[in-house]
Amino acid sequence: MPPPILRIASRNSPLAMWQANFVQSRLERAHPGLAVEIVGFTTTGDRLLHSPLARLGGKGLFVKELERAMLDGEADIAVHSMKDVPAALPSGLELPVICERADPSDALVSNRYGSLAELPRGAIVGTSSLRRQCQLARLRPDLRLADLRGNVGTRLGKLDDGQYDAIILASAGLIRLGLENRIAARLDIGECLPAAGQGAIGIECRRDDGETRELLACLHHADTAARVAAEREVTLSLDGGCELPIAAHAESRGGELSLRALVGNADGSEILRAEQRASAADAKNLDAAVKLGGAVAAELRALGADRIIGALRGAADS
Repeated sequence: MPPPILRIASRNSPLAMWQANFVQSRLERAHPGLAVEIVGFTTTGDRLLHSPLARLGGKGLFVKELERAMLDGEADIAVHSMKDVPAALPSGLELPVICERADPSDALVSNRYGSLAELPRGAIVGTSSLRRQCQLARLRPDLRLADLRGNVGTRLGKLDDGQYDAIILASAGLIRLGLENRIAARLDIGECLPAAGQGAIGIECRRDDGETRELLACLHHADTAARVAAEREVTLSLDGGCELPIAAHAESRGGELSLRALVGNADGSEILRAEQRASAADAKNLDAAVKLGGAVAAELRALGADRIIGALRGAADS
């Protein structure tokens, strides 16, 4: 009898394929005889590169086709960058596995300048993220922030062509592609809070597929999963999305699980921040992590987060 075949749905971008190959190799090593096949897709988000991502509906555009492939039986699992996954999943799907997190920071990439502080007034900085634009505008209101779309190679090419003085990318993606040497500086997490789930890889599958869940269990990292759950709960509780300037990051600090989050205007004129802690014993407890995320979201809402998010949605719809 031939070995079973597990089919991975993945975007065709180099970074997405790196992540799919990583999962493929780990699964085949853990389960001798298991054949794992990668099925590549060019998603709506990959095709529509001429408009800001927020205007098109956010990063959910990168995962919808992969989720449809699973629901239609064309694939068994999908591998995602967790920062691209909407907080609410389609009916019938779940995220049972979160792999161990890599560097969650944002990276400044520049051929001329070695830090954010070195950028001259009026320097053009490329990023497609309203979250990054919001925080950069507060840190350096003198910079010119410009939209930047495309995969990592495309974005680096635009920088190298002189279209930007610097660009902002996720450190983890550059490291995974062997491009760590392109990082001029990692932005301090305290100054530029990452997106929920940034640096973590998630594996999605059909909720009723217990056999596949068992195969995937060896890749699950409980500590990362709890932290990512806390971060994603902030976005979910605020009824937000990847397209909004919402940031959240959880980490162990001083024997406690600490969660920081923010909501702001895209121009950085107003940023609301909240932080709460839970005991270290709750660091790997998903229910406790989700409760922490909800508490931080409630604090942001008390500060006026609904007003900011409503205004941003109103501006996007007009």
